[in-house]
Amino acid sequence: MPDRELKIELILGGKWKSMQTKLQQLSKRLQDLDPAPLSVAIGFDGFVDEIVEVVDRRESFDSYTRMTEMRQFGERISKAAGLSTNIEFVSKTMKLGGNGPIMGNALVQAGTSVSYIGSLGKPNIHPVFKELTDACNRVFSIAEPGHTDAVEFDDGKIMLGKMESMGDVNWAALQSEVGDEELKKIFGGADLVATVNWTMTPHMNEIWAGLLELMNPHPTGYRPFFFVDLADPSKRSPEDILDALEMIEKFSTHYRVILGLNRKEASEIATVRGLTLSKPVEEVGLEEIVRALGEDLGLWCLMVHPTFEAGAYVEGEYYYIEGPYTSKPRLTTGAGDNFNAGFCLGLMLQLGVEEALAMGKATSGYYVRNMHSPSREQLVDFITLWADRVGQEF
Repeated sequence: MPDRELKIELILGGKWKSMQTKLQQLSKRLQDLDPAPLSVAIGFDGFVDEIVEVVDRRESFDSYTRMTEMRQFGERISKAAGLSTNIEFVSKTMKLGGNGPIMGNALVQAGTSVSYIGSLGKPNIHPVFKELTDACNRVFSIAEPGHTDAVEFDDGKIMLGKMESMGDVNWAALQSEVGDEELKKIFGGADLVATVNWTMTPHMNEIWAGLLELMNPHPTGYRPFFFVDLADPSKRSPEDILDALEMIEKFSTHYRVILGLNRKEASEIATVRGLTLSKPVEEVGLEEIVRALGEDLGLWCLMVHPTFEAGAYVEGEYYYIEGPYTSKPRLTTGAGDNFNAGFCLGLMLQLGVEEALAMGKATSGYYVRNMHSPSREQLVDFITLWADRVGQEF
């Protein structure tokens, strides 16, 4: 074996061995940690997700081949420009959706106490949310849910959303349905507050302003976590995004603020903020863009989670985790929300940032393989399996 190849093999072998040891230690630690005392407040969206496939060729009424790549879907549409075409969707399942319900469900399954406020159905909660609402500590539904057709491919997904009802999610509705004192109790007493899906919640800035007026500093000086997921802000104006980032920073007085982004969202925020990077924003490495955004925004934590890795910038330090990898996910819609749940759970359990990133990757890794969020025991088992197969696809 040439010297260079041997050196690379030795480096990778040492890297995987170190990661294996860390995962084994994390698995053992989790067995002694109890999430039950942890309280979480989440809002404010709610969607009914219909998972669909796109037919490429239909052999018979009962048999077809699906489009496995987004490119195929795009090409089919492009070829019909100036003409017309028929595209067939096949519904595979209907499930609870929205960033908040999916994240909340993952945290409920992990064993935490969750209070949820959002658009789950009014006057009656939609049946797809029953598992979540039955397990939550408190639930307030303030509007009808939106509807999303989640078109899934092996290399990504397209979310076709119908969100008219999200216009009813506003501060006045929260005050009317929940009340100021209950809002103060829910959000002021939580270990984690998560406000997600800013992009599809048009009155989120108004809600944030209302919450800021209600909040008081914790009497002991303890600052809980405040997690924000903008959820693909590309369709919002740069001015709107900058206003949102300014509002998010104001919560730093009361909370340790976490902004979670996927890789595409990180590029969009870096562009809006006008950051100077060594390469075009889509090509720059994960560590560079995470550090640049973290230093620029000045939040307690800036976290970015691409599909196969994740990085976080916390109080001047960069943390990183890689894997686990599968080329055949069974369900990708909600993977990011499960990552966010696992990451935040790790922080609430007072794990290190790298361990919290591993918790996020394990939670999403279990979810995409098994089509549901893991219990604490299932999460421990998955991390043990990951440790045994570090560097391999499984």
